[in-house]
Amino acid sequence: MQLTDRVALITGGDSGIGLATAHCFARAGAKVGVLGRNSDEVQHTVDEIQQQSGTALPLVADVSQPEAMQQAVAQLVDAWGRLDIVFANAGINGVWAPLEELDPEDWDQTLTVNLKGTFLTVKYAVPYLKRQGGSVIITSSVNGTRMFSNTGATAYACSKAAQVAFAKMVALELAQHRIRVNVICPGAIATDIDQSTEQQNLQGIRPRVEFPEGMIPLTGGKPGQAEQVADLVLFLASDAASHITGTELWIDGGQSLLQG
Repeated sequence: MQLTDRVALITGGDSGIGLATAHCFARAGAKVGVLGRNSDEVQHTVDEIQQQSGTALPLVADVSQPEAMQQAVAQLVDAWGRLDIVFANAGINGVWAPLEELDPEDWDQTLTVNLKGTFLTVKYAVPYLKRQGGSVIITSSVNGTRMFSNTGATAYACSKAAQVAFAKMVALELAQHRIRVNVICPGAIATDIDQSTEQQNLQGIRPRVEFPEGMIPLTGGKPGQAEQVADLVLFLASDAASHITGTELWIDGGQSLLQG
């Protein structure tokens, strides 16, 4: 699963799954565009990759802003002349709250970052991917696809379900250009995304269910690691997945089968 001479764009590439994938891609030989909103964190990631003899480029943009994303993709192609792989990974958990207490502004923010951000990332990459074909991988979630027991995560789950529909529509549209589009659906992964989740008054609406010990059967309850997800993304980006498109893959250690 080598990516020698391939050029990859990773959104949310400065933390969590995106960070692990940026390092994974670089080790596999790809030139990696690391995109994030925080210039210091993006540069730190690029520096780490370069210190390990990898090739990386810092890109600073908000995935929900059309002009910024168009410019970032163009900057990447200007630097390296092509684009082969897009990992649309940036996203937020947003506000989790009872429906009556969920502000329209919070709903809009979650859908804007997660769904519009995915749309813009892929939209502005497509003209370059069409030149030689390529691979698009989108980070969705077990929430909204196979697991619906996180009551209050309505906006988040809807954004994640919509990403799967988007991927299937676009996979068919772009197949004639030899562009593959697939979705990963992680469960509990040890990243810092939960720290930015705002949970409001969920106790009263959560079903009173007691799960067996270890809600992640494969690991006895321990969350997965970002590096494990990165390995899946590497597979989907590589020629080893050359006949896979329009497909969602769950990577959750069986969590959604038990907790769905």
